[in-house]
Amino acid sequence: MVTVNVVVLAGTVSAAPEEVELPSGDLVTKLRLQVPENGKRVLPLPISAWTAATRKVVKELAKGDRVMVQGHLERRFFRGGGGARSITEVVAREIKRLPDDG
Repeated sequence: MVTVNVVVLAGTVSAAPEEVELPSGDLVTKLRLQVPENGKRVLPLPISAWTAATRKVVKELAKGDRVMVQGHLERRFFRGGGGARSITEVVAREIKRLPDDG
């Protein structure tokens, strides 16, 4: 059985990226990406950048920047807020800033 988990998205950064140091000492830079969905709705997606190269690109981004993200989906489970929860996010392999429309 062949399994493929590849994501390619183009959208707008909805908030300033945030770098987080985990208890393990690993660094991850997180951002939220607004991606147009069918019609006029916008789908907000969490993006995480783990490698030094992707974290560097993300740190240079600002709210409103247009980007293309290539990576894969990953689902994490954790406990908090009175119960078990999960989050599905895009783990970025490559991030490129796109030119402005204007």
